Amino acid sequence: MIHYVKRKELNAVKYNDCIENSIQSRIYAYSWYLDIVADNWDVLVLNDYEAVMPVPFRRKFGVNYVYPPFWLLELGLFSLKDAIDYKAFFKVLFGKFKSIELRLNTKNNIEASESFLIKKQMQTLAMQEDYDTIFNAYRKDRKKDLRKSKKINLTENWNDDLQKLVQLFRANVGKRTPNIVDKDYKVLQDLMKTCITKGVGEVLSIYNSESKLVASGFFLKHKNEVTILVSSTDFDNRKNGENTFLIDRAIYKYQKTFGIFNFGGSSMPQIANYFLSFGAKNSHYQQVKYTNLPYLIRLFKK
Repeated sequence: MIHYVKRKELNAVKYNDCIENSIQSRIYAYSWYLDIVADNWDVLVLNDYEAVMPVPFRRKFGVNYVYPPFWLLELGLFSLKDAIDYKAFFKVLFGKFKSIELRLNTKNNIEASESFLIKKQMQTLAMQEDYDTIFNAYRKDRKKDLRKSKKINLTENWNDDLQKLVQLFRANVGKRTPNIVDKDYKVLQDLMKTCITKGVGEVLSIYNSESKLVASGFFLKHKNEVTILVSSTDFDNRKNGENTFLIDRAIYKYQKTFGIFNFGGSSMPQIANYFLSFGAKNSHYQQVKYTNLPYLIRLFKK
């Protein structure tokens, strides 16, 4: 039986054990991660934590709705066994919320062509081979970028100041993403600090020969996979392969101990093609998008 369990009533030990040992295990689903990034969250729990579905939500105009928090790439269902009755979870979810936007994970392979499921993609690189083999699979434009970066003497700095990454992101990517507000940057900084404390996150900064920060990224480490959570370049200094150098140095470091490099993903063709040029492949996941709100409330919610 599936129960709707409020966060304050959740058995966090059993819940986190389910996430840790699940077939679909993802760092974003641990209680400590969701406590940081989600305004509110509850959980759908099968029996005695045999499977769980965390549900981040907000409240507006007296209506609770499920939303995708920033800095959270995958959620969905997490189970100890292969066989999951997805429809049973969705039935409970749709009965509880009238508006839902929720990312599933790449291992939630739901074959049903439901109208509320939207197909998305992310890019991942298999790193079972050594660095030279991985590098040889880069497309020629990435290799050209790296030749440029060597000529201008870019340098890497691991464990740099997190605030520098936040400032770089805010001054560049953030200007093109106005829906990311002050609170979201505070959450990002708190999240990165916690990840570093727990030993599951690292920051890499790239400087030019004038000691100017030109690129930076934060990487999450979970089991056999490392993922770019957030990254940015200085848009005024990105013609000499700065971002390619950043990603290449991360691949060089992590291929020794991890089997998969996750680029964080994008369904936008231009960004996806850039990630694919490192020899990555597309992985697909689904997004739940469901609305059963009265028309006027839908207008106000936007």
